[in-house]
Amino acid sequence: MKVLVAYFSAGGATAQIAARLTKSIGADVFEIKPAQRYSKDDLDWQNPKSRSSMEMNDKTSRPAIAEKKEDMSEYDVIFLGFPIWWYREPSIIDTFIESYDFSGKIIVPFATSGGSELNDTSRNLQALAKGAVVTTGKRFDSSAGEDELADWAKEWI
Repeated sequence: MKVLVAYFSAGGATAQIAARLTKSIGADVFEIKPAQRYSKDDLDWQNPKSRSSMEMNDKTSRPAIAEKKEDMSEYDVIFLGFPIWWYREPSIIDTFIESYDFSGKIIVPFATSGGSELNDTSRNLQALAKGAVVTTGKRFDSSAGEDELADWAKEWI
């Protein structure tokens, strides 16, 4: 079974969790990088005119990704990490999901947040990833350790 940890991180917390998860389960890793990096002003959720606010208010927004992951077909399980934005996955995650054929694959979301849960994220991702199985997923504190992540991940690998 081939496993990938794919993640988008705006402030670094998701990258830390992704690194620990990758190490603890021996997976490949792929960072989902925006074609246009997010500045601090872009990420100001209190400003309705910030880039992230405008993207999240437009359900059809699909921010461009800098590069694609080659050979996605070789993976059976994809752990998909991101910060929670506006109670769901960031729009760039929707771009990622729509960029590949995930038929027959298992997608396991994981997220970081100061307190927000995944809410409708799994349902949103399932609608975009036709033919895949999208699990409920889990939110982690940035302090989650390798053992906790490995114990959680073993259900799918």
